[in-house]
Amino acid sequence: MKSFQRGEREIAFIDEGEGEPILLIHGFASNHFVNWVSPGWVKTLRDDGYRVIALDNLGHGQSGKSHDPKDYFPVEMAADAVALLDHLHIEHAHVMGYSMGARITAFLARDYPERVRSIILGGLGLGMVEGVGEWDEIAEALRAPDPSTVTGERPKMFRTFADQTKSDRLALAACIETSRTLLTAEDMGRIAVPALVAVGTKDDIAGKPQPLAEMMPQGQSFEIEGRDHMLSVGDRTFKKRALEFLEDVR
Repeated sequence: MKSFQRGEREIAFIDEGEGEPILLIHGFASNHFVNWVSPGWVKTLRDDGYRVIALDNLGHGQSGKSHDPKDYFPVEMAADAVALLDHLHIEHAHVMGYSMGARITAFLARDYPERVRSIILGGLGLGMVEGVGEWDEIAEALRAPDPSTVTGERPKMFRTFADQTKSDRLALAACIETSRTLLTAEDMGRIAVPALVAVGTKDDIAGKPQPLAEMMPQGQSFEIEGRDHMLSVGDRTFKKRALEFLEDVR
């Protein structure tokens, strides 16, 4: 991976292919490889004629680590993404995010509309505005010295995922404290670019996609049949719908 600095923040990224640029922003406790390379997104988009850029968010993957929660507000991580576009001399791009990455994408589209061609919000629907439940237990699970002491299905799931990806658990615990900042319906209404919201029908985290899509002037929704939060990412129908959406707004 390549990397660049925004102040004291070191951000790692990949840059592959030629054509219209699309920036991919991964979810919480993941990284560019787990979220985008392994499920086939990078190859799919590259083969369809896009220049694919994917970063590791601060605290994740090969990017720098911080244990300070103030570094993980979505406005800061959106600014990292814009700084990457600046670093690559890209004026505007399609932007696609999953879960936490979808939230970052929405903040980016709200605050830097001139940099965005279109957005795809995966794995986060109405929860963008109404919240996605209580996550303090996840921070506690990530900080627990012994994983066997972790209780609760969702804390166990994220602790296991963090351990599997060999993540900096203290950085992730700091991230989860502040990265859940909500947007208002008015915020979403300010996002005027074409937008696709895609959520699995068995996803118990994200919230429904249609109500969020309806808040945006050019919003569309797509239900990923039979998929939960984790399995929606690489779903072939999601890829097909995303490519159709991008083709329509090219």
